[in-house]
Amino acid sequence: MQTSTSVTVEEYFDLLQKSDVKLEYHAGEVVAMAGAQPAHNRICVTLSTALENCLRTGACIVLNSDQLIKIEGCQKYVFPDLVIVCKTPVYEKAPNGLDALENPEIIIEVLSDSTEAYDRLEKFDCYKTIPSFREYVLVSSKKKKVEVIKKLSEAEWLSHTYNENDTTLQIGECSIALADIYHKVMFG
Repeated sequence: MQTSTSVTVEEYFDLLQKSDVKLEYHAGEVVAMAGAQPAHNRICVTLSTALENCLRTGACIVLNSDQLIKIEGCQKYVFPDLVIVCKTPVYEKAPNGLDALENPEIIIEVLSDSTEAYDRLEKFDCYKTIPSFREYVLVSSKKKKVEVIKKLSEAEWLSHTYNENDTTLQIGECSIALADIYHKVMFG
């Protein structure tokens, strides 16, 4: 990840509108997001499909990695891999039309070597400041392993790790086969 000099939110949205790559805003710094590896991309597709199929008839919607999320408590705008919202989505209107979701409920990150530490620590701490946020899912792109962290109270989160010994896992209201998430994924 590369950063530039300090910018305002307005300047960030101007840069974002003109950019060919995804840019995140981290309290005055603009961070260019690198492209992902094939395993990461494949997992995003298979997991998105499984979640969409599960949630098709209910109120929840699945949004992909092009959905910008506002984290007011950390002065950040980020692009998670997948997001689920079950209540009416609330968006901060942006001048360039790229509205930022303010009420994500379930956030899913597919881990890579370059982002895993950030996703597990700093990003998770920031996500926790979003009142609607209730579940965090970390999906390995190196092996069959998914960690689901559910909010029990403001200060308490419960983590459960699923691996190749598990046939299904629970994300929100969805029971998903681990084999479906890793279908045709080639580990590097």
